[in-house]
Amino acid sequence: MNHRSRAWVTLRLRTLAALELLNIPLQYVVWFHLLNLPTTTPNLTGFALFALLLLEGALYWWLKLHRTGVGFFRQLRWCNVVLLTGGLVYTAWSVAQNPGSGTVVGLLFALAGVLEHINYFHVQLMYDTQADLRWLFTRGFRRSHLSRDLTRTTRVATAPGRPARYEAPVGPEPPARDRTD
Repeated sequence: MNHRSRAWVTLRLRTLAALELLNIPLQYVVWFHLLNLPTTTPNLTGFALFALLLLEGALYWWLKLHRTGVGFFRQLRWCNVVLLTGGLVYTAWSVAQNPGSGTVVGLLFALAGVLEHINYFHVQLMYDTQADLRWLFTRGFRRSHLSRDLTRTTRVATAPGRPARYEAPVGPEPPARDRTD
């Protein structure tokens, strides 16, 4: 399947949304049931932050699939900073007070939440296709898809004295069609 076809893009966006959602219960079961890590307040706080970012990622991919605006992610970006900062301070303080599996895991989950925030809102950190890896090794890190979408939907200033314009919300671009009219 051509990676630029509409079918491929649709499948990719559905897969990304589903995997982000699936990852939430999967991580919980692995860490707190299979590995029997304690479900303390610091651990659950860190996990909740991580799960929140995965949920936001799933929502973003679903909205992108349905070509729905993503402007409210602009507010989520700042809310996340506040929540992640508070969660990091709390889990780090908990580790300092009582280091061990009852607190360290929460700090690691909170740090994973920070990485997810960076991955969604700033710089793409996940490179899982050949095209992504080729880009990474030839050009370096790239801006995240959400970051690019937020830039495209932001008010764009024009020359002084001219009215500002808004760019259209973005979704997956339909493949180009050859017209023989």
